[in-house]
Amino acid sequence: MENNSPGSQSLPRATGHFDIGALLDLIIILAVLVTVKWALSPHTQLFAGAGSTTSAMIVGTLLLRRRGLRWADLGFRRPESWLKTLGLAVLVFGIYIVALSAMQGVADHFFEDVGTSGRFDHVEGNLVAYLILMGVIWTHAAFFEELIYRAFFINRLGTALGGSRVALLVAVVLSGSFFGYRHLVYQGMHGALMTGAVGVAFGLVYLWFGRRNMWPLIIAHGAVDTIGITARFLGMMDD
Repeated sequence: MENNSPGSQSLPRATGHFDIGALLDLIIILAVLVTVKWALSPHTQLFAGAGSTTSAMIVGTLLLRRRGLRWADLGFRRPESWLKTLGLAVLVFGIYIVALSAMQGVADHFFEDVGTSGRFDHVEGNLVAYLILMGVIWTHAAFFEELIYRAFFINRLGTALGGSRVALLVAVVLSGSFFGYRHLVYQGMHGALMTGAVGVAFGLVYLWFGRRNMWPLIIAHGAVDTIGITARFLGMMDD
């Protein structure tokens, strides 16, 4: 059965008032994401992102506890039906394809598609590297990115802006934009636009699910990246 035991607070409700505390929470998380990635990048481009999201998860957990909240209050809870959740994950996967297709023409028109700039070339035919990246995918990418960029970012910024529908939509757009920015270094502006579109689409899905079910987003995100890295391992990718 669904775990409906929330923390001492429920999801933020519309207040119409600016919440400086929620904004400070978000600023702290963004600072952790940027600073840790910047510090790790000279030493490991491949795992700098994972290190930054792991750090942000730790700090985010502490910030939520300070507010009397848990990740469960933001949607990371056991679903009522895993079968239904898998069906919704398939739906989210379809939305991912639609979002990419919608942005493809714009991105192709203005920017060169550089793929991933050879960042994962070493995975081809390398079983150890493949298994390591699969571990990263199902922690950093599937879980941490969804919880941070969708659940934490949207809830904290939405609350900071008063909690109205407009505030939440603004939060979705800004979270998607930052998600795209995080991919700029190795995917260029083309990739940033594509991932930004996916981030906005996933944020809208998060709102559609009532900010109470993260699992379809987590599963779909993990599946997308699993397909991509598996294709690269099998030598089916050109870049």
